[in-house]
Amino acid sequence: MPGLGIEQPLVLTAPRSRLDVDRAGMVRSAVQVPSPNCDDRPPGVEITLLVVHNIALPPGRFGGAAIAELFTNRLDPAAHPYFATIRDLRVSAHFVIGRDGALTQFVSCARRAWHAGVSSWRGRSQCNDFSIGVELEGTDELAYEAVQYRVLARLARALRRRYPIADIAGHQDIAPGRKTDPGPAFDWAHFRGLVAPPPRRPAGD
Repeated sequence: MPGLGIEQPLVLTAPRSRLDVDRAGMVRSAVQVPSPNCDDRPPGVEITLLVVHNIALPPGRFGGAAIAELFTNRLDPAAHPYFATIRDLRVSAHFVIGRDGALTQFVSCARRAWHAGVSSWRGRSQCNDFSIGVELEGTDELAYEAVQYRVLARLARALRRRYPIADIAGHQDIAPGRKTDPGPAFDWAHFRGLVAPPPRRPAGD
C-alpha cells in the first residue's frame, strides 16, 4: 500500500493456504502491516472472544489504502472531508478482510488491538483485554461477499485451534447503542454454519 513503508509489494488476494495462528499470534499467510495502535494484554488474561466489525473509508467506499493508513496513523486528513473528522483516532484491529477476501493482519493476536472501545460481554468490561477484533470491509446495510464469509470462518477456526475462544459477537453486541456493526447485512446463521464442524458420521457409514 502506498506510503506505508512496506518493503515488499502487497498481493491482495484471498489466502489459499491453510490458516494457522503461531505461538506469537501471527497468521503468516496474511499480509502483514504492523500497527502501532496496540499494547500488552493484562497478565494472565485468556483470549475468549472474537469480535466482528465492519469498516469502509470513506464510508460506503471500498478499496484503496485508507483503512491501512488509519490503522498505521498515516491517514491524510486532507484527502477526504470525512478523514478530517477522524484525524485524531488511534485505532486498530487484529485483522481486516477485504471485499475480495484479502486477509491483512495489523496486530499480533498476543497483543491488545484497540478495536472495541467502551464495551462489555457477559458481565466483563474492556473487551479489548480478552478479544480479537476482525474488520470486514463493508457497511451495515450492504451484503457481504461470499469470500469474506469463507475467509472469516477459516480464520475463526484457526483462532479457536490456538485460543479458548468461547464466543463470537458483533461490535453491536458488545457496545449496544453505541455501535451498529456488522449490522443487519451480516448473515450470522450462514457464518455460524461455516464455522461449525461437519456432523460426525455414525460408525459403519
